[in-house]
Amino acid sequence: MRVLLLAPHPFYQERGTPIATRLLIKTLSQRGDEIDVLTFGEGENVYYPNVTIRRTPGFIRGIRPGFSFRKVLSDFMMIGVATRMMARGSYNIVHAVEESAFIAILLKAIFRVPYVYDMDSSLAQQMVEKMPYLRPLSPLLRHMEGIAVKRSMAVIAVCQALVDTARFYDEKKHICLLHDVADTEHRLPATAVDNLRDAIGLQGPILLYVGNLEPYQGIDLVLESFALSRQAMKLHQAQIVIIGGIQKDIDTYRAKCKRLSIDDAVHFLGPRPLSHLPAYLRQADILLSPRTQGDNTPMKLYAYLQSGKPVVATDIYSHTQVLDSSIAQLAAPGAQSFADAIMPLVKDPTLRATLGAAGRKRVQHQYSYYAYKQKLHTFYGELELRLLATTYPTATRESGDRQP
Repeated sequence: MRVLLLAPHPFYQERGTPIATRLLIKTLSQRGDEIDVLTFGEGENVYYPNVTIRRTPGFIRGIRPGFSFRKVLSDFMMIGVATRMMARGSYNIVHAVEESAFIAILLKAIFRVPYVYDMDSSLAQQMVEKMPYLRPLSPLLRHMEGIAVKRSMAVIAVCQALVDTARFYDEKKHICLLHDVADTEHRLPATAVDNLRDAIGLQGPILLYVGNLEPYQGIDLVLESFALSRQAMKLHQAQIVIIGGIQKDIDTYRAKCKRLSIDDAVHFLGPRPLSHLPAYLRQADILLSPRTQGDNTPMKLYAYLQSGKPVVATDIYSHTQVLDSSIAQLAAPGAQSFADAIMPLVKDPTLRATLGAAGRKRVQHQYSYYAYKQKLHTFYGELELRLLATTYPTATRESGDRQP
């Protein structure tokens, strides 16, 4: 099929949604589809067979995750480019990621080309959580999100919470639950990256967090829980290493560490290439996912589990769709609860090994790239049949009526 893929984010960058988009493009390319990707001007090109990347004007830079006015302006610029591409191209389907579903609705009205709504998060929930002053507008935001679901040909949802959200808007909608998976491209051996213990001078257990430093990620929770259990942590020489974040956020959290008197035991490394991630995870003793908001499962959770290291996570729905007490330490999103979940793992290497092995086994069985690929190929195969039935309904019906 010829696919117009609308990716309203900087692409490619090593963070959640762009990583998911790259995996999607790679898999559709392997399926043999011809994909034109329309994305923002900011980002690096990636190269796959039958894939062409087109961009909006690139003068808007520094677009961060979540809602922002820079992102809204970039979305509006996508409308004109997408319309011109649709007028020149002959597309079978539009694959619309997140808010680009509303661009796809416009394209459908003009060109009669159906779209798939790739639902990486609940836009209504995300906007209210980031801007609480929008809470009075929640009914309107949910109504608009419902329109995006209802007018789509089908929905792809990355976790069960989003399946439930889409089903709430349209209980008969064809929905594909397509979990994110641990990225497997461009892996480097451990010797190619920094040795954390040598570089920082660490001796005790390493507690590692990887990801951006947006407030919903729960870095405040990690630091406050560490401060509460500081004396016990000192006995075991436990240290926290944080990978990711922009410099402004790193400076903010370094200042907080000083106020909490834990700055000697918390180390901010800043961003690191995605290809280095598995090697860093293997060096850690405990992996942290302290997210406090949202329902969609963080993509890094699959890489965490794949590493075979134990995970400590908040017991919010974002995590418990994938995690349970047999493969992770779960804690209420409070400083004392999170500290109480970390301490047994700091003290007990056997418990760390048991939980880590169980998590690795789970991800290999349920969240592998093979499973992802099979689901996406099946989903697109079903779309082709539905499009064929719409274009040639009589021929398709007669073919289906034949008896062997």
